[in-house]
Amino acid sequence: MILLIFPATHSVAAGQTSAGDAGRIHWKYIEMAQVRLDDKAPLKWNVYQPAKKEKKDKKESNLVLVLVGHRYLMLDTQARVVYLVPLPELHAQGADFDSGDLAQESRIIPSTDWTARDVGPAELYRFTLGDYGRVLEVSLPHMPDLRPFY
Repeated sequence: MILLIFPATHSVAAGQTSAGDAGRIHWKYIEMAQVRLDDKAPLKWNVYQPAKKEKKDKKESNLVLVLVGHRYLMLDTQARVVYLVPLPELHAQGADFDSGDLAQESRIIPSTDWTARDVGPAELYRFTLGDYGRVLEVSLPHMPDLRPFY
């Protein structure tokens, strides 16, 4: 009788987890960001951006997750589109969140009058939400440019 023994490998399981993680976004809390709704700070707000995975990953660098009141919105600042984010799609990881792909055509909120300006230490995005008819401003801090110090 011949008994064949194969060493256990985890390559299949590892491949499955990395493929599942490929579409996942880890949203990190942005401390210095600001949100204004009709020139007033909302009672409850937070701003999140995707954690940097690789320098090549430019697609996620234009995404912003914003909590305004009890409503989460995902902004695509390059395409100038706002998506409504259902709360069950976000999975809390301490102060941060994990989610899948939140950009779905059925969740688009009409928005108009987009402006993007560099206001010194921050990038300011301003637009009108079509469902509320209110102006939302999101200010995202720039990372300091330390190149002259090298």
